[in-house]
Parts: sequence; structure tokens; C-alpha cells
Amino acid sequence: MASASLVVKVTAGKNDPERCNQALTVAATAVASGVPVSLWLTGEATWLALPDQADQIRLPYASPMSDLLAAVISGGSVTVCTQCAARREITEEDLIEGVRIAGAPTFLAEVLADGAKPLVY
Repeated sequence: MASASLVVKVTAGKNDPERCNQALTVAATAVASGVPVSLWLTGEATWLALPDQADQIRLPYASPMSDLLAAVISGGSVTVCTQCAARREITEEDLIEGVRIAGAPTFLAEVLADGAKPLVY
């Protein structure tokens, strides 16, 4: 489909399920369309990287958050912000398999890569 990659940064979780779902829907749809996707979980979205947390966020008429997140993990990359993880005392061992922790230099490298399209939710 597209030759560009997509970097999606989501800052919302339980505090704003609609915005969170929009970000995950865009990321999962891009993965399904063959677009390289990097999803960044920051702020309250950081909690989504822990087992069973995405299942706790429900939004009427929307795909389950856990299904969307699983789709992105299976076909793209999912990263938790280093500082966001530290503030919540989350370590690599706590994360869902396939999710990593990385910081601003990695985020910048992805956003500034040729053809990258950043979205922030």
C-alpha cells in the first residue's frame, strides 16, 4: 500500500478510552494494510503494555483494545517510553511479550526516518 512507515504515539488509556481506541485502530489498520508501524505507549497508555490491562478498557461499538494491541504487536513494533515506565515502576519483565522499553533517541530516530509519518493521540 504505502511506502512510508507510521509512528503512532498514544498518551491516553483508561482516562480517555475513545482517544486510546482511535490510536490503536489506526495502528492496527495500518499493520493490516502492510504499512510498517511503530506504536509508542506513553503517559496513561503505558499501562496497556502490562498483561490484561487492555481488556479493562471498554468502548461501545469499538474493537477490543486487546485485539488491536495484539494486531500491532504481531505485525509492527510496540514501545513503552523509558521515563513513563520508570514513573510507574514498570520493568521489561512486566511487559507483554513483544513490547519493549526505549527512550527519546529511539523515538526521534523513528520519527525522523525517511518516509516516516508521525501521529500523536
